[in-house]
Amino acid sequence: MTQQVSDYIIARLKQWKVTHIFGYSGDGNNGLMGALNRANGSITFVQPRHEEMAAFMACGYAKYTGEVGVCMATSGPGAIHLLNGLYDAKKTMSRSSQS
Repeated sequence: MTQQVSDYIIARLKQWKVTHIFGYSGDGNNGLMGALNRANGSITFVQPRHEEMAAFMACGYAKYTGEVGVCMATSGPGAIHLLNGLYDAKKTMSRSSQS
């Protein structure tokens, strides 16, 4: 079987030592969900009740562990819901680079 793009993305995240993905599953990211399933638990998927919480969870995870925080949502409105958490992460990065 040939490697799918979603499998390549998950493999690359593993190379970057990503251990957790916070996200909301849906039609727009079914390929990634399948690749996570094929990865046999090497990356933990945490699904909150809402996309906004996925972004805040990834940001908090990065702040408290020092590791990369990854969030994922479906396309369209789902992706827009990630913005608040991503702005929080950007604000944190801006502060830390000024120190």
